[in-house]
Amino acid sequence: MEGKKQEEQEIIDHLNDENDEEQTTDENQAEVVEEDSEIDQIRKEKEEVHNRLLRLQADYDNFRRRTQKEKEADRKYKAQSLVEELIPVLDNFERALQVEVEGDAAQNFASGMKMVYDQFQAALDKEGVEEIPAKGEEFDPHLHQAVMQVEDENFESNVVVEQLQKGYRLNDRVIRPAMVKVNQ
Repeated sequence: MEGKKQEEQEIIDHLNDENDEEQTTDENQAEVVEEDSEIDQIRKEKEEVHNRLLRLQADYDNFRRRTQKEKEADRKYKAQSLVEELIPVLDNFERALQVEVEGDAAQNFASGMKMVYDQFQAALDKEGVEEIPAKGEEFDPHLHQAVMQVEDENFESNVVVEQLQKGYRLNDRVIRPAMVKVNQ
């Protein structure tokens, strides 16, 4: 009988061991499922953070480019308000130099004024101010302001016949359009 009891006890122990293994396996599988769901969640969060980082980097690059363009425009056109104030002075200088003078003292004065005018013109050129070509050019409403139309057989249609007032631009921006007569 004792052999039978020992045999029964071994069978019970064996069944308990198998039951424990199944429970452990079930617990391990539950842990694996939990770990997998945590890993999936962490991957999703990582992907979201990565996408946010990419958008932020793109925003920063756009901001940097935009501020760079603004700085370039500021440098390029920094003298615009000063040039707008000086153009009428340049016009008056040119009118003064067209006056005929007589006598040595007046000639010396006129040549001194011409030197100052040339220096003034050179300073404006250095800043990027240039005269807009007009006479003989095709009329361009972006560069020229037509104040009169004439009929002249020496010029083709829509060509500037005469410049009444000089026009100027700073780099590629028109500061003042040239006032012109245009052939019909």
